[in-house]
Amino acid sequence: MHNDTFRAIIASENPEGSVTPLLSQKSMASLPEGDLLVKVQYSSLNYKDALSSTGNRGVTRAYPHTPGIDAAGVVVEDKSGRLSEGDFVLVCGHDLGMNTSGGFGEYIRVPAAWAMPIPPGLSPATAMMLGTAGFTAGLGIWKMLHNGQSPDQGPILVTGAGGGLGSIAIAILAKLGFEVIASTGKVQETGYFKTLGASEILPRKELSETTSKLLLRPRWAGAIDTIGGTILENVLKSCKRHGNVAICGNALSYELSTSVYPFILNGINMLGVDSATCTMHLREAVWAKLANEWYPEQLSEICHEINLSQLPEYIRLILSGQLRGRVFINLS
Repeated sequence: MHNDTFRAIIASENPEGSVTPLLSQKSMASLPEGDLLVKVQYSSLNYKDALSSTGNRGVTRAYPHTPGIDAAGVVVEDKSGRLSEGDFVLVCGHDLGMNTSGGFGEYIRVPAAWAMPIPPGLSPATAMMLGTAGFTAGLGIWKMLHNGQSPDQGPILVTGAGGGLGSIAIAILAKLGFEVIASTGKVQETGYFKTLGASEILPRKELSETTSKLLLRPRWAGAIDTIGGTILENVLKSCKRHGNVAICGNALSYELSTSVYPFILNGINMLGVDSATCTMHLREAVWAKLANEWYPEQLSEICHEINLSQLPEYIRLILSGQLRGRVFINLS
């Protein structure tokens, strides 16, 4: 069926207490309990993976550990009987890669309830080109649409536009007929954002200044925010009446200081997006959209393929803000 050991990135503690990710061999016996054994063909690199790989105890409690919150591959065995040997599945979120050995290894063993069949229209590779970033973007857009957001209300702002989630959000929103404003620190990448479908580029510094004003001039009808902190405060203050702001990340800060005025005077809806624990029913519905009418044609522009041995270097790049778009990993 398989070897006793396999290749994996293992993040281990050094004598001085720091944590470093290295390509190594891992034993099958070290995998956790679970009904489902999957041979991983593709994974992807998310900001949370980089945190787990370098010792962030808020993400991962114990080391040595194999990160990777995303995995797509083929079922080796499923003791629960839900899936069959040879089925193509994806696992995103739940506890994968956080405190459960994750997709940066050639095998994962997880509860069968965490896995879903890869929807028709996607392959293991394209499923991981989307990965948690694409799924989170899709979930945020799903919530905005279900809350009545429509293109005729005005443009949607996407913060952290150069990241994987931001890039995919721009492409999907533009495909759905929305005018999109890309907020980024990478203003030199204007051509890239235009290719994705953004009609305007807003330098990040325009949203970075703290102001004592409780409301600002309305500039967008809704937003997808991956940044948090002061930028999110200004996004809320500048949102048009009855707009939806989907909160998807905290790249700048987890803190949010704001008044109630955007909500009680302008009727702004703040939508929390948690991709790790959402129901399987919602998960399957959003993935079906991503595989079909929401599929971003520019995915090959957004994504860059690497192998396991290149991962430690890309973990360093994502943490220093030097990556654009998405990185997906071919484990074959």
